[in-house]
Amino acid sequence: MFNAEMECMTQEEKQNLQLSRLKETAAKVYERVPFYRKAFAEKGISPKDLRSMEDIKKLPFTVKKDLRDNYPFGLFAEETKSLVRVHASSGTSGKPTVVGYTARDIENWSEMVARSIAIGGGEPGKFLHNAYGYGLFTGGLGLHYGSERLGMVTVPVSGGNTERQILLIEDFKPEVICGTPSYVLTIAEKMEKMGKDPRSTSLKYGIFGAEPWSEEMRAALEEKLDIKANDIYGLSEVMGPGVAMECHEAQNGLHIMDDHFYVEVIDPNTLEPLPEGEPGELVFTSLTKEAFPVIRYRTGDIASLHTEKCACGRTSVRMSRVKGRIDDMLIIRGVNVFPSEIENCLLKVDELVPHYQLHVHAEGFREKVELHVEMTESCFTLIEQNLNHDQMNHLKHQIKQAVKSSCLVNLEIHVLPPGSIPRSEGKAVRVVRHKPAQLEV
Repeated sequence: MFNAEMECMTQEEKQNLQLSRLKETAAKVYERVPFYRKAFAEKGISPKDLRSMEDIKKLPFTVKKDLRDNYPFGLFAEETKSLVRVHASSGTSGKPTVVGYTARDIENWSEMVARSIAIGGGEPGKFLHNAYGYGLFTGGLGLHYGSERLGMVTVPVSGGNTERQILLIEDFKPEVICGTPSYVLTIAEKMEKMGKDPRSTSLKYGIFGAEPWSEEMRAALEEKLDIKANDIYGLSEVMGPGVAMECHEAQNGLHIMDDHFYVEVIDPNTLEPLPEGEPGELVFTSLTKEAFPVIRYRTGDIASLHTEKCACGRTSVRMSRVKGRIDDMLIIRGVNVFPSEIENCLLKVDELVPHYQLHVHAEGFREKVELHVEMTESCFTLIEQNLNHDQMNHLKHQIKQAVKSSCLVNLEIHVLPPGSIPRSEGKAVRVVRHKPAQLEV
């Protein structure tokens, strides 16, 4: 579903469309959502003051706390009787964030995801294996409706039951697989343990998202599965998957559906806009959502924007791969480090598998960070058979130096046997924070 009219607009055409839709959205939330009416008033602005897209910088930001403070439906711009679906976050850190969709929202979302799957290599009539979780999480149903809209034969496997995943991949022969990169890697590893060759399947394209992942992880997935691994971006507060998608032709940044969203990058500390190409916090404004429009929503995701025309011919603004989340960033002895930067280093060490965790222990006013990594089967066998402690020490030193050279930090390294790092059927848990031990009275 190559939408030339929307994906190849001139800059002037795009800005005219965006401004028209921004004015409609701003007027709607100002009229129907008390939170936004108050926020606009505090900024001394009304929808009538929006005369160009530059004026969007005068509008207030929205943050996740605002969604929780107005739980469950306080930020909705439509009455609940007009909705056809709601989704929600897990709520593991408090009340969940709830988002809603009208029938037109679902239609627009399906079209965006259909465009995304096509950008990533999907074609009508081919099979798509959907290993994203279904339910309140937007990933599974988001990809499902988009796949059907594109005309693909959709296999709604969901996450888990890895052996069944392998059976269906072998028997149904899908061309596209969708899921978190860490879980699809787990599927490939399971195939190898079963004596099967992951490279021999029918798969040609992978559409991976829901967690930050690196170029090294892409290389690992492409080598192990003999596919093109493409990045998809989205978050439930803005819509779900399909906000942006990497094209299979260039694999050089994710095309934002900028006929439906306006994106900015700001310094998360000063809240000032950053120039093109400089990484900062992504901020999205929805332009066509009916039930749950958001104005300048601070995502917490770190990336950069690029406006030059892509080799695939699309003129949409592209965002870089997400470097990480602000709340996942670790400050180690004054140095800011994202888990994805650690991943870059580890995937260059042949003796390790692409699974790791950073364990953070509170020690008084400081934090100690341990890096837990996992050996390959062959490396573990070699060390165990030879009882070669020197080889183990050399491996630890190699990892320590690679991290220090790239990330400028010293970490305590724990090299573990195969299978020691927990595998996830959804988003991988990369940072584990340990609470300080309670003193007995």
